[in-house]
Amino acid sequence: MSTPERLPRLLALVPYLLARPGIRIDEAAADFGVNEKQLRKDLELLWMCGLPGYGPGDLIDLSFEGDTITVAFDAGMRRPLRLTGAEATALLVALRALGETPGLADGEAVRRAVAKIEAAAGQAQPAGVVVGLGVRESDAEVREIIQRALRTQRALRITYYTASKDEMTERTVDPMRLLLVEGRGYLEAWCRRADAVRLFRLDRIDEITELAERALPPPYAVPTDVSEGLFQPRPEQRFATLVLEPDARWVAEYYPVESAEELDGGRVRVRMRYADRSWMVRLLLGLGGEVTVESPDELADQLRNRALAALQLARNLPST
Repeated sequence: MSTPERLPRLLALVPYLLARPGIRIDEAAADFGVNEKQLRKDLELLWMCGLPGYGPGDLIDLSFEGDTITVAFDAGMRRPLRLTGAEATALLVALRALGETPGLADGEAVRRAVAKIEAAAGQAQPAGVVVGLGVRESDAEVREIIQRALRTQRALRITYYTASKDEMTERTVDPMRLLLVEGRGYLEAWCRRADAVRLFRLDRIDEITELAERALPPPYAVPTDVSEGLFQPRPEQRFATLVLEPDARWVAEYYPVESAEELDGGRVRVRMRYADRSWMVRLLLGLGGEVTVESPDELADQLRNRALAALQLARNLPST
């Protein structure tokens, strides 16, 4: 197991065990998503960690009784890890979408979890990391309107942002169902504008109105198969390899990416599909110096030429 995967677990183990003295090793392993053998290896490594001096009295001490474990000395590692801003955002969005999903067995538990995370974020000091969650207050209202339209079988008018074309469109849709896919909420509906079934991300619905007319998806409107993921590759799509600076990491969270590799300094390398090169160029131009195009060369060349042309135009403006 790689160090980036193992280190967060090692840091979380001691406060976790302190809160659950005498827990069975197999239960702890299940909570961390590893097998018992791996957890025992982690515990053996923790035995060699501790405070400067690193004598027997300075190291983390664990007590085993049969198949249970208790922390005898925590060496100061009793505080649980904080969520990063990106982690808190992703968790809140997913929990809010889950809490509004029809048929959820324990929606109250989800709402309590959301309240705890929001409270922790509100109490964060300036040096804390759980800040700037960026979750729209209107998202819950959007879901409520959609759920009501599904119950009453009413059509909806929405103003929707299409990221792949960077445009806002107004559509009349016949709602079919609400979906939670890969942590994001979607409205599946028959789009009268496209004359086809479409998925609309809830956080990209800018305005929504319930209409008086009934929703009547045609009988041949087939629900989308999302069993293998929402975005399936298409032959005409190209790949771009990008290095995103910390302030541009939101791109990897907002748009689908094939892979993401953590780099030093908070940067991340992503492999991203795109079909429209002009759209990709506009996206990257908007990031300024916060992105580096590693491949393909033709994308990097076009981005460079567009940027140089913009600079040349700016030099010729009277105000500059």
